[in-house]
Amino acid sequence: MNPLFSIITITYNAASTIPATLRSVEEQTCKLYEYIVIDGASTDNTVSLAKNADINNMTIVSERDRGLYDAMNKGLGLAKGDYVIFLNAGDAFHNPNTLQLIADTVMDNDYPGIVYGQTQIVDASRRRLGDRHLKAPSILTLDSFKDGMVVCHQAFIVLRKLVDNYDTRYRYSADFEWCIRCLQRSHRNCYIDRILIDYLSEGVTTANHKASLWERFKIMCHYFGVLPTVLRHVKFFIRNIKRKKQRKDI
Repeated sequence: MNPLFSIITITYNAASTIPATLRSVEEQTCKLYEYIVIDGASTDNTVSLAKNADINNMTIVSERDRGLYDAMNKGLGLAKGDYVIFLNAGDAFHNPNTLQLIADTVMDNDYPGIVYGQTQIVDASRRRLGDRHLKAPSILTLDSFKDGMVVCHQAFIVLRKLVDNYDTRYRYSADFEWCIRCLQRSHRNCYIDRILIDYLSEGVTTANHKASLWERFKIMCHYFGVLPTVLRHVKFFIRNIKRKKQRKDI
């Protein structure tokens, strides 16, 4: 049986960034999806852009929310698909065949808990800036996240029945904690060795980088232990110093 994907896009005053996202959904050759747009009562023309897009099976909700992850929870509450994909304003499927590639992987592997792949970073003009700093591993386990967010949230496609709501106590890194909980429940994860997502470099987490890292540190302490997390971060610190030195020497 063919899978149905719930593609969820969160927006707020995203008129400058949502067109690329809408276009990438509209251009997908695979039409096995419902498209859910959760808007935080935008005051620009974000909602009208979504309404005017040539996308079937679309649901648009525009109302005030309590932040990004509260909006994501609203999207999950409406999702009826077999799998959920979060594709926020400015992010896009890498090419028109991406969703078909994901669907084929799901069917070929008898509906795994998680399907995931690689991500590239783009700027507002959709120009490639490079690969994501952390590369998705070919074998993904719970322990993989001891090294941080090794899979971009948008390239992390999860079986709907494994999913709980995001923990809104975290303002910037609830997606990291959510992925860990999904991995705890998934017995089989399938890797697609392709770029699945073009990720816009300017996001909420990017703009609040230090706060996000502190939240991730606390999450890692909770799930993986305080001492192992502290020791691992010492290694991260040394690695970052070496990387900066190498850049200066180039």
